[in-house]
Amino acid sequence: MSLRSTILFWIATAVVVILFLYIFSGVLLPFVAGMALAYLLDPVADRLERMGMSRLLATVLILVLFVVVAIVLLITLTPILGEQLGGFLQNIPDYVNRLQLFLNEIAGGRIRDMLRMSPQDVKGSLGDIVNQGAGWVGQILSSLWNGGQALMSVVSLLVVTPVVAFYMLLDWDRMVRKVDGWLPRDHQATIRELARQMDEGVSNFVRGQVSVSTILGIYYAIGLSLTGLNFALLIGMFAGLISFIPYVGSILGGIIAIGVAIVQFWPDWTWVLVVAGVFASGQFIEGNILQPKLVGDSVGLHPVWLMFALFAFGAMFGFVGMLVAVPAATAVGVLARFALTQYLGSPLYRGRYTSTLVAPDPTGKPLTLLPRQHGSEE
Repeated sequence: MSLRSTILFWIATAVVVILFLYIFSGVLLPFVAGMALAYLLDPVADRLERMGMSRLLATVLILVLFVVVAIVLLITLTPILGEQLGGFLQNIPDYVNRLQLFLNEIAGGRIRDMLRMSPQDVKGSLGDIVNQGAGWVGQILSSLWNGGQALMSVVSLLVVTPVVAFYMLLDWDRMVRKVDGWLPRDHQATIRELARQMDEGVSNFVRGQVSVSTILGIYYAIGLSLTGLNFALLIGMFAGLISFIPYVGSILGGIIAIGVAIVQFWPDWTWVLVVAGVFASGQFIEGNILQPKLVGDSVGLHPVWLMFALFAFGAMFGFVGMLVAVPAATAVGVLARFALTQYLGSPLYRGRYTSTLVAPDPTGKPLTLLPRQHGSEE
């Protein structure tokens, strides 16, 4: 097969995969979640197998423990989080109104003096900004909900995902061997190396980031609860949950927490600063301890590229796209680095000949640039 045919084949394969995700994104959530769960738990199953346990028994044990822990967490946390979410949504209008009053009192005079606006105009402008921001956040949450849950009920997600995870985890190694046997013989070693780099990047990021998000969620929830902040558990768990998006979790969670703290504690600035300190310390712990230890430097995903992939795939495929974004971004990054390496070693970059730069002739005669081959000492 020629290079052109090979490139066309892989482009066509990528197009088919994208169309498949786009068409069936509404029903893929439990299947993608089950595959992700099996991928996360496969190292545990492999370790139990090395200890002498059969693959079937290891799979059953792992999933039973996982389901039990998930059910316990749902039973204990869901009522509390549901109550806090209901109270938070109910108090949003009052919070927005009180934040408007706070902004008018703190910054309204300066803004009015600079722009020569009346107090009513300042209040209206600040109110429009706050309302637009709240509407933007609501549109994002609504888009994620519609994209991920419109055609899939929560019941089917909870039922189908463990079943898919069971069969995927049971047959994971067998499927890998089967796919490896389909690789073209001429390029088997290269494809294996690329697949190894993709697996290393995805596993380092996903497994590490799950641990980081869990630790941060617990840290924020406990820290905010100790300050006495309203809805501390909800805000802390939310900030930890979305911390897989670089900087977004701490920034968005910090904005929400500080806004609630201003409404709750103002004019006492001490507790507002304490709440801000909780997120500042959490950001320090994440960047200097958790990320280097649990995620590492070998992921190869630039934060900007990761954020673009999450938002792009989320916009195209809903919540399913956000689950697929990290593996897809990792694969594209590995392939891009491989393509760049091939380009830098090819005649297209190095050239068959290089020209010697010659200074202009003072006599004004035209100069002829004589090419020389690589390795010439001239």
